[in-house]
Amino acid sequence: MSPRARAREYDESDVRVRPGRRGSRPRSKRRPDHADATEAMVIAVDRGRWTCVVDGAADRPITAMRARELGRTPIVVGDRVGLVGDLSGAVDTLARIVRVEDRKTVLRRTADDTDPFERLVVANAEQLVIVTALADPEPRTGFVDRCLVAAYAGGLAPVLCLTKADLADPEPFASQYADLDIPVIVTRHDRPAEGLAALEQVLAGRVSALVGHSGVGKSTLVNALLPDAERAVGVVSAVGKGRHTTTAALALPLPADRGGGWVVDTPGVRSFGLAHVTPDEIPAAFDDLAAAIEECPRGCGHLGPPADPECALDALVERGLLRPGRLAALRRVLVALR
Repeated sequence: MSPRARAREYDESDVRVRPGRRGSRPRSKRRPDHADATEAMVIAVDRGRWTCVVDGAADRPITAMRARELGRTPIVVGDRVGLVGDLSGAVDTLARIVRVEDRKTVLRRTADDTDPFERLVVANAEQLVIVTALADPEPRTGFVDRCLVAAYAGGLAPVLCLTKADLADPEPFASQYADLDIPVIVTRHDRPAEGLAALEQVLAGRVSALVGHSGVGKSTLVNALLPDAERAVGVVSAVGKGRHTTTAALALPLPADRGGGWVVDTPGVRSFGLAHVTPDEIPAAFDDLAAAIEECPRGCGHLGPPADPECALDALVERGLLRPGRLAALRRVLVALR
């Protein structure tokens, strides 16, 4: 055998094993189920950090990050989440959100009526308190109607709060919603205690989101309900990255001696885009109308003649099972979808 042929003969000792950077442990898609995770509520969101509180410990906010396995799962104020890690709430500690529980209600909107992208505003709120000034600025029926659509579609019970009643009579505006059986709270600057007591009664023990245009008195209401609101906001701001988000919702606890509950203060919005809502979702939110719309023809917008001449809701009025004023109020809200 030639020297050149012998040069091609190798055995195990000639093999060099290059050390790898990764271990030999096989990768697995299995993830821990975190059965021991502690349930908490998200009360603020700030640039990749979520402020959470465990039930019964509202004075101990916990800063958390989203676990990698959740990917881009949206997490908003009001979400019930599972936490693991350091739950002490101490400075410079960080927990992990490993689970987002199913939402009972969702307040959502789009930028406008043609935008297909939904923006989650608040999760699990039981009520939507629509704050509207009776003057300065003038009340806008269209904005209230759109908020009602968002509430009905998301499963929230709407409440209408009319402020600045010392500047204008609340009756003409409130009467437009009387047949929808919406609770109406009236407040005024000269006698603030009167309306505040009624509002506290409605909010007690529940999670309520407040929405309204800038200047309608929403912040004034929050400060009246929560004298320590600025301090509470400061505590939340000090956690995480030290900046209170004025572009996102913030949940604040109501005093336990007044029934408890949470108020979610949302940023002022110009309008609620309703691209995500269909006409069927609105009457379906009413117990007395949900069954009737099943008899409507396909594509019915429930607006009545001439647009929808065969709408089953008109038959309810003819049979005396639905008040004409209630149907008229409902259809005015439905017009907001158009």
